[in-house]
Order: sequence, then structure tokens, then C-alpha cells
Amino acid sequence: MAKVLYITANPKPTELSYSLSVGEEFLNAYRAANPQDEIVHLDLYNMEVPFIDQDVFSGWGKLQAGQAFDSLTAVEQAKVGTLGQLSDQFVSADKYVFVTPFWNFSFPPKMKAYIDSFCVAGKTFRYTAEGPVGLMTGKPAVHIQARGGFYSEGPAKAVEFGDSYLRTVLGFVGITDVESVIVEGQNAAPDQAEAIKAKAIENAKQVAKAFAAKQVTV
Repeated sequence: MAKVLYITANPKPTELSYSLSVGEEFLNAYRAANPQDEIVHLDLYNMEVPFIDQDVFSGWGKLQAGQAFDSLTAVEQAKVGTLGQLSDQFVSADKYVFVTPFWNFSFPPKMKAYIDSFCVAGKTFRYTAEGPVGLMTGKPAVHIQARGGFYSEGPAKAVEFGDSYLRTVLGFVGITDVESVIVEGQNAAPDQAEAIKAKAIENAKQVAKAFAAKQVTV
């Protein structure tokens, strides 16, 4: 049995979101193909994901100096503790599904905050004399993203920093088997929006079946 983290970063309800709607169909297909797997949903807009701020740096500094966790202030304990729990949870998972909208050429800040929680030296990567090495090898991921315009090709591709950034980060921690399901153009071509969504859903179902069959090779 595999543990799948299903990570969404969208404040909209599912019925008003292209990314969440396609993601829901992906999950249904995955469950049908692999019902024994454990799926943990992290709805980032309905949970606390601390930003790395002065409290976090202060707390980390105290721990690195050898102080006990109990010596941190209550705020430092809350933020540092939550970040530690999120990173531990990420490491313990076997597969990952990220679902995001395309905001201002990237994705929502909640997703960036979550990424910061698991990019931790000694947990998901380590430094060596030859450079950083990812520790999360053998674990596959899927990114489902909805974009109102067309960014997969042409001049607009140069400002696509959502899927490309996530792939870069995942590769940095050792996750190189990443499949993307992109829903795009529904705002640029509103008359084709339903057809675009339907095509993306069919693609998501096929990707989900293949994803369900993948074996983790840790």
C-alpha cells in the first residue's frame, strides 16, 4: 500500500475551479485503479503553512545552537514545529499529486510556502563536495495545473514559471518522475472551455491509471 499526498492550493470551491475539477477526476480514477492506497489531502488554503519569517529563523538558530525545543518562544515552537511536521510527512509519503491554478505566471503563495517546508537539507536533499544531492529518489509525482491562457508553446512559454518551477524543485530533492496534466486556454477561448476541460479530464484519468500502477523504488 502506498501513501499518496494530494496537495491542493486553490481557495475556490471545486465546482468553480478547473484545476480542482480535473484533480477530482484524477483522484476518482486513481482510487478505482488502486483502492488500497492511502490518500492524504492537504488543502493548503484550509491549513496553517507557516512562511519562513523572523520567528522561524530565530527558532532554527536556537536549535542549531544546541538549545532545547522547549526553550523556543510559543510562536517559534508553533511555526518551527509545524514546518517540521510538514517536512516529515512529505518524506514519509510515496507519491505526490500537486494541484494548482496558474497565478501571475506561477502558482499561489501557499504552494511556495509548502515547497519551502519540505526543501530541508538533511531531509530531502544533502550537500556534498560535488554539490547538492536529492534524497527523494524513486518517488513519482503529478502536477495538475489550470491556466486561462496558452503557455505551453510560443512566446508565452517563456513566462511559464509554475509547472517548470515545480519540476525544478522536485528534481532538486530527487523526484524526477513528474507527469504534468495541463488545462489551458479556457479564458482565451471561452467558446472552447468545456471541450478543453473535457479533454483534460480524459487525460487526467489516463495519467491516474498509469500513476496508480507505478511502483515506488526507494
